[in-house]
Amino acid sequence: MNSHLPLLVATALLAAPLSIYAEQKPAESAAPAVIQAEEVTGLTADILYQYLSGEIAAQRGQVGLAAEAFLDLAKRTGDARLAQRATEAALQGRNQQLAIKAAGAWLEIDPDSLSARQTLVALYLTGGRLEDSVPHIKQLLAKQDVSAPRTFMQLFGLTARYPNKDVLLKVVRELAADYQQVPEARYATAQAARAADQPALALSEARAALDMRRDWDQAAMLYGELLSQSAPKDATKFYREFLAKNVDSRNVRLNLARHLAAQQDLSGSRKEFETLLAAAPDNAEAAFAVGLISLEMKDFTVAETSFKKALALEYPDADAVNIYLGQMYEEQKRYQEASAAYLQVGEGEQYVSSRIRAAGVLAKRGDLAAARTFLHNIPVKEDAQHVQLILADAQLLREAKQHQQAYDLLSEALAKEPDSPELLYDHAMAAEKLARIDVLEADLRKLIKLKPDAAHAYNALGYTLADRTDRLTEARDLIETARKLAPQDPFILDSLGWVNYRLGNLDQGLSLLKEALASRPDPEIAAHLAEVLWAKGQRKEAKNVWTDALRKNPDNEALLAVAKKLQSE
Repeated sequence: MNSHLPLLVATALLAAPLSIYAEQKPAESAAPAVIQAEEVTGLTADILYQYLSGEIAAQRGQVGLAAEAFLDLAKRTGDARLAQRATEAALQGRNQQLAIKAAGAWLEIDPDSLSARQTLVALYLTGGRLEDSVPHIKQLLAKQDVSAPRTFMQLFGLTARYPNKDVLLKVVRELAADYQQVPEARYATAQAARAADQPALALSEARAALDMRRDWDQAAMLYGELLSQSAPKDATKFYREFLAKNVDSRNVRLNLARHLAAQQDLSGSRKEFETLLAAAPDNAEAAFAVGLISLEMKDFTVAETSFKKALALEYPDADAVNIYLGQMYEEQKRYQEASAAYLQVGEGEQYVSSRIRAAGVLAKRGDLAAARTFLHNIPVKEDAQHVQLILADAQLLREAKQHQQAYDLLSEALAKEPDSPELLYDHAMAAEKLARIDVLEADLRKLIKLKPDAAHAYNALGYTLADRTDRLTEARDLIETARKLAPQDPFILDSLGWVNYRLGNLDQGLSLLKEALASRPDPEIAAHLAEVLWAKGQRKEAKNVWTDALRKNPDNEALLAVAKKLQSE
C-alpha cells in the first residue's frame, strides 16, 4: 500500500517534525490522503454511512469524532488508509494519545509501511515515550531505504527535550551500538552524553566522529565547545588547527571568535570576526560583533564604523545597536550624538531605558532641570516602568550632589510602594549619603526579609557596617552570606577584602581586593586596594594603583579622597 500520511501537515500541528527518517517526495506530503468511498474494503451501507459521517465531522471541525470514526472503520475493514486518515484527524485535533493509537493500528494493518512506522516513532518521541520508540527505530535503521546518518542526526533533535538525560543517553548508545563506524551515530552519542553531564564520554565520542569525517563542521564545533570547558588553551589550538585545513568553515570560525572573547582575548576575537566579515561583507551579525568587541577595547573608531555598518545592513535588533552607539558617544563626551542615538530606539523593551539614558545625557550637558522634565514626560505603561523612572530621577539628583532631594523623592515613592525592592535599595543608598545609617539598615533588612536571596542587599549592609561602624564581625557575616549567594561578584569580593582589612587581616584583605580588581577594574575597588597596599608599606605599588585608576577615572571621588588621604600621611 503506497498512500502516505501528510507528514508536513502533521508536523505543523504537533510542532515537531514527523518526516524524519526517510526522504519524502513533495507529492507524498503535500495534501491529506484522499480515499474514494467506493474503494473502502468490504464496503456496506453501514460502513459507507460511518465513513461519510467521519468526513462531515472533520469538515465541521469535529476532528476528534472523525478520528474515532475512521479508526473504528480501519479496525473493522483492515484498510490501512482509514487508519492513516484517523491518525491525520487526531493530529488535527492535537489529540496525541489518539494519534498514537491510530498510528499503531495503521502499522498493525500494514507492517511494511515506512510512513506508518516513521509517524509512530515521531509521535512516541514528541510524547516523551522514548523507550517505546526504540524497537521501531531499530527496524527503520535496518531498512535499506532509510539513511542511518540522517536518522541519527535527526534523532537527537527530537529527543533533546526528554527530561531524563541518563535514559536518553542509554537509548542513544543502544541505537548507536551497531553503527560505530557511522560518524553521525558517534555525534549523536556525544550530544546525548553532554546532555547527561558526562563530559569525558561526550569528548571522546565527538573526537571519534571528527576522526571519521575530518572536515565536518558540526563535529568540530561540538568537540571545540566541549574542550573549551575543560582545557580552554587546547580548544584554541584545536580550532586554529582545524581552520588551517578548513579555511572556509565559517561556523567553526564563529565558535573560535566567541571562545576567544570568553577567554578575554578581545584582539584575537575581533580578528576572527573581521575574517568572517571579509568573507561575508553583508553579514550584519559579524559587523555588530566587531563593534561590540571594539567598544570593549575602547577602539571607538572601529566600533563606530562597525555599528553603523550593522545598521546599514539592517541588523535585526537595531535598538541594541543604537544603545551601544549612544554609550560609545557618551563615553567620548559626544553628548549630542549620544542623545540622537538613544532617541532612535523605538517602542519596545528598550524604549524606557533609552529615554532614561537620553535624560542622563541632558544632565551631563549641564541642564538638570531639562533632564528631569524630559524624564517626567516619558510615557509608561506599567508600574515597574514608573518605578524605573523614579529611580532614574533620584540618580540624576545624586549625580548632581543633591542628596537630600534624592532622599526625599525616594521617601515619597516608598511611602506609596513600601514593599518595592528597588525603591528600598535606592532609598537605603540615598540614606547612606546623608549618614542615616539607621534608615539604611532598616531598609536593607526589610529588603532581605522580602528577598532572602538578594545578595546585593546583604553586601551593601555588610559593607556599610564595616566602613561606618565597629560592628565588624556582624558585617563580615553579612558579606559572607552575600558571597555564598553570588560567589563571583567582584563587588562582594571587594567588601570582603575591606572588612578583613578593617579586622586587621591585611594579607587576606589584600588577596581578596587584588582578585576583585582583576575581575573588575572599578575605581572604588582600586581605592580600597591602594589603601591596603599603603597600610602594608607597599607605597610604590599603592601609588601605581591609584595613579592608573585616576588616569582612567579622573573625577572619581573615592580615588581622589584616598589619594589625598594617603599623600598627607
